[in-house]
Amino acid sequence: MLPSTSVNSSVQGNGVLNSRDAARHTAGAKRYKYLRRLFRFRQMDFEFAAWQMLYLFTSPQRVYRNFHYRKQTKDQWARDDPAFLVLLSVWLCVSTIGFGFVLDMGFFETIKLLLWVVFIDCVGVGLLIATLMWFISNKYLVKRQSRDYDVEWGYAFDVHLNAFYPLLVILHFIQLFFINHVILTDTFIGYLVGNTLWLVAVGYYIYVTFLGYSALPFLKNTVILLYPFAPLILLYGLSLALGWNFTHTLCSFYKYRVK
Repeated sequence: MLPSTSVNSSVQGNGVLNSRDAARHTAGAKRYKYLRRLFRFRQMDFEFAAWQMLYLFTSPQRVYRNFHYRKQTKDQWARDDPAFLVLLSVWLCVSTIGFGFVLDMGFFETIKLLLWVVFIDCVGVGLLIATLMWFISNKYLVKRQSRDYDVEWGYAFDVHLNAFYPLLVILHFIQLFFINHVILTDTFIGYLVGNTLWLVAVGYYIYVTFLGYSALPFLKNTVILLYPFAPLILLYGLSLALGWNFTHTLCSFYKYRVK
């Protein structure tokens, strides 16, 4: 799960793996260890994972400073403890059940929605975004003088999880308290509140993603990851002018999914 590995292609005469192959082998071993720990809750540091979740809201830079510390002490950027992923999954399940309750769904409809949200919205879309960002960062953002390093996919997925958590809490938890009595009232105040929550949530996602890649010293021009703020603010203004309620669209989509 190392986000940076040497690309030296020489092979030693004694048959030992070259540095790149050795790095890949190490990365594969660490991925196996990470997946194996998913079923060993006693080995997970849930207190530290909860600390990260708190600071992703209040000071996300501190979270990525810890990634730097991990690189110095364990020679890897990506998490070696799946506790964060486990807690995120709990948040996702609880908030989705809450969404089903607020939308007055039945038991089986809520279970169906939960499966959709977990395996498609979180896992499927997350894998797609992480892969896309992994490709973009390696193709266009790696410094010329640092071509011996690349961004590993595992770190790209960690950055996505970090950015996804605030979005999840805002749209799948905080928003629940305003849906029926404020946001879906078909008034200007309704879609102002709802769309503002979307603006904050997606803005958090963009910003935390930017911090994740700017934390890697061998990347350049990471400021371009902030450019989506421009179309986001434009879309927000247009939605208010046209009376387009993002949350109403989401709720209709959720109901359509479970039919």
